[in-house]
Amino acid sequence: MSTTVPQGWGPPREKTITWYDPLATAAAGAAMDGRAFMEAIRDGVIAPPPIAMVFDFAIAEIGDGTVMFEVTPDESAYNPIGMVHGGLVCTLLDTVTGCAVHTQLPAGTGYAHIDLQVSYLRPVHGDSGRLAARGWVTKPGRRVAFAQGEVTDPAGKLLATATASLAVMAAT
Repeated sequence: MSTTVPQGWGPPREKTITWYDPLATAAAGAAMDGRAFMEAIRDGVIAPPPIAMVFDFAIAEIGDGTVMFEVTPDESAYNPIGMVHGGLVCTLLDTVTGCAVHTQLPAGTGYAHIDLQVSYLRPVHGDSGRLAARGWVTKPGRRVAFAQGEVTDPAGKLLATATASLAVMAAT
């Protein structure tokens, strides 16, 4: 790639990201049931995972088989055509469907997505405001769990939906 900047672009913008040791977070949560672990992250007792800090995800609500996260996207997540990259929304839906399942898991149990189907309904821009993503378990299971998620804008307009299948397994 060329390091020459076309005229009129102005100076480059910067975003600094800091995070904590993810293995320390995982170790701290290993002896906790999933809901208690999520609550400890929300309450600042345990450091959030790095991905939450990259996008500035915040836990807004935690229930039994449900979670809500919030994020305010900015232009650092833009794609080349001037809107927020779908990967941010997909990551948000991956997070809320996984964390919803996690709230129902006993200590020493983890999960991994088998499948995540995302439908994008409206574009997201840096001025879209604070987005809310809700995830909920549709069918818990000992080996496979199923969840759904949705992302809405501040006016309540539906921006994206997801369905997910997650493998439930002993933590390694």
